[in-house]
Amino acid sequence: MKPAAFEYVRAGSIKEACAALREANGEARPIAGGQSLGPMLNLRLVQPRLLVDISGLQELSDFHEGDDVIRIGACITASDIEDQRIATPAVPMLAEVAAGIAYRAVRNRSTIGGSLCHADPAADWVNLLPALGASYVVTDGAKTRTVPAEMFTISAYETALQPGEILSAICIPKLSREVRWGYVKLSRKIGKFALAIGAVVFDGGRDVFRAVLGATHGKPIVVADATEIFAHQPFRGPAKIDELRIAELLEERGIAPGPARHLYLAALRRAAAEAFGS
Repeated sequence: MKPAAFEYVRAGSIKEACAALREANGEARPIAGGQSLGPMLNLRLVQPRLLVDISGLQELSDFHEGDDVIRIGACITASDIEDQRIATPAVPMLAEVAAGIAYRAVRNRSTIGGSLCHADPAADWVNLLPALGASYVVTDGAKTRTVPAEMFTISAYETALQPGEILSAICIPKLSREVRWGYVKLSRKIGKFALAIGAVVFDGGRDVFRAVLGATHGKPIVVADATEIFAHQPFRGPAKIDELRIAELLEERGIAPGPARHLYLAALRRAAAEAFGS
């Protein structure tokens, strides 16, 4: 199929892009890489009256490293991160996770901000960034606000963006050299979306111990203090998972007992093994 007819404008600034989105009264979509929006247009799952192209805005492709945080522009692509065209040694898992997103042709165009705003529950950035304690910079062209990663995704394909707002940057706290981490996604085939995701980040140097269960058909399950789901502190040996607590968390998200629960537990167990040893 082909898309329904739409108008197109290439924004010259963030302010212009936000104004165009606001004036369209919900009938416009921003587009950058188009790796999710493009297929949805072709299948006519979405039929916006207007597309606002933000791919050429330099402000959305900037990268900045501060003393404690790295700031990644929303239009930076997965391949930019994979190939270290932006330097992210202070958050070493970014390049490795980027390399496992879909296929190379997709990574060349797919933007980190586009993935977050599409909010597919099984997307890698949607699940990894809450585990890192990231926050997102959102703007309406005049004012900006910061949204914690775990609060940005409301539900499947729904975010905290308000009409006329765009996501401009992702801020990720730097990690210490002591960091241990694991990220595992279980898929039917390499390159496909995950059936279950487990992420664990333990950074004793910054007093961080977070875990995420992802691809839950809704927003990720973020455990800000992962001692809640581990039987003892992980630096004392292989981590032991509290399976009853995991079951409770999955039950709260409507995931009934059965094979699906075992997938989430397996993903988390493997992520913990990557972080702390089997």
